[in-house]
Amino acid sequence: MDFLTIFLGLLLSLTLVHVLQLLSSKSRKLPPGPTPLPIIGSLHLLGDQPHKSLARLAKTHGPLMCLRLGLINTVVVTSAAIAKEVLQKQDLAFSSRTIPNALHAHDQFKYSIVWLPVANRWRSLRKALNSNMFAGSRLDANQHLRSRKVQELIAYCRKSSQTGDAVDVGRAAFRTSLNLLSNTIFSKDLTDPFSDSAKEFKDLVWGVMVEAGKPNLVDFFPFLDKIDPQGIRRRMTIHFGKILDLLGGLIDERIQKGKPQSDGASDVIDVLLTTSEENPEEIDRIHIERMCLDLFVAGTDTTSSTLEWAMAEALKYPETMKKAKAELEEVVGKGKAIDEADIARLPYLRCFVKETLRIHPPVPFLIPRRVEQDVEVCGYTVPKNSQVFVNAWAIGRDADTWSNPLEFKPERFLDSEVDMRGRDFELIPFGAGRRICPGLPLAVRMVPVVLGSLLNCFDWKIENGKELDMEEKLGITLAKANPLRAVPIPL
Repeated sequence: MDFLTIFLGLLLSLTLVHVLQLLSSKSRKLPPGPTPLPIIGSLHLLGDQPHKSLARLAKTHGPLMCLRLGLINTVVVTSAAIAKEVLQKQDLAFSSRTIPNALHAHDQFKYSIVWLPVANRWRSLRKALNSNMFAGSRLDANQHLRSRKVQELIAYCRKSSQTGDAVDVGRAAFRTSLNLLSNTIFSKDLTDPFSDSAKEFKDLVWGVMVEAGKPNLVDFFPFLDKIDPQGIRRRMTIHFGKILDLLGGLIDERIQKGKPQSDGASDVIDVLLTTSEENPEEIDRIHIERMCLDLFVAGTDTTSSTLEWAMAEALKYPETMKKAKAELEEVVGKGKAIDEADIARLPYLRCFVKETLRIHPPVPFLIPRRVEQDVEVCGYTVPKNSQVFVNAWAIGRDADTWSNPLEFKPERFLDSEVDMRGRDFELIPFGAGRRICPGLPLAVRMVPVVLGSLLNCFDWKIENGKELDMEEKLGITLAKANPLRAVPIPL
């Protein structure tokens, strides 16, 4: 009887909330959208690939669309023009974050640069990240590290080419990305570049991405917070705990050993620990650990996924691979790994990367934003506390912007000024505005070098002549549903 009373009371409360929301929406001019059902709103319309279902709904309701997902107002942006309005013209009003309940695991949202509000702590962490890791001078100084990791990847592929074995492209790229980051931060490999010892860490990172990207009832019905009905926060706590234990051990090891003596240069962890000693109010041990967690989770999966999609498109469209290889042979010389200095002389390769990111943006909704107050956009009211999705996946496939948008055609960028650094809103794989991805300067160096080296050092074919599968699976990032296994063929 007590349970029945609680249930009926809860149902009555939800119905009352639904009625109040309907009355509130009638008094303001909200963006158009599907009529919500009682209690669940439009949750039933999302499906397991919400980037696609929301793109389809936008064709009916328009590029600025409002849905109610459970108890939460959600505004979805599906055009370059409105993305510019939100991410540039009214960037500050849209700069807060929607915090998924999963990110309450280990209180990550309180320390992570991704989730912190734009305020003093966020600015000091962003400054530390930009100056110590992603500044041009720091990237130039670490170029030899990246070059060595690419050479190790090529050596791994060469070994497979001699035995005729297929390479799991995403996993091999993940090992390269992981060791690149671990060398930049800690001056050491976290995994053997010639074996599959990174599998556990890759599974951990993908576990984080899946849990953070999974539709969570708690996010739509916040009163379920204590229950965690799907166990998402509990599983995220386990994943984060394992990664934080690993990172904490590496930091303790550095504190005990002191600076690496290899070449006298300070690595990122050394600089951050020194800054922490000198200015503990600017950055402390817990912020350093959580910054490293952000870097390893965001920097490995997005890079390896982009490289896997690029190689899949190269195999799907042999003519584009042929053009990229011809340019590489002419500029660099057949069979050689390429250097970062070569990228400027390889326009087709740069276009190839842009086209991959147009069709396969690593984070299809970017990271959701939130408005603290009512904001007017294009004559509509985005209501206070709404979460805001920018559907970069749909914007990159918009037929009003791109001709034959589903066709993989790097040539479309050859005579185009469109870039992906947050100024051209038809191509925003890294976001835009003050919340733009801080890792962009590293990604635009790393992805072309790895891709160009793989294409220039081998010919490639799909394992066992299988049909190429381009199905997607969604966590926070958009990965291939089935790993790309391709055989490198000696030149």
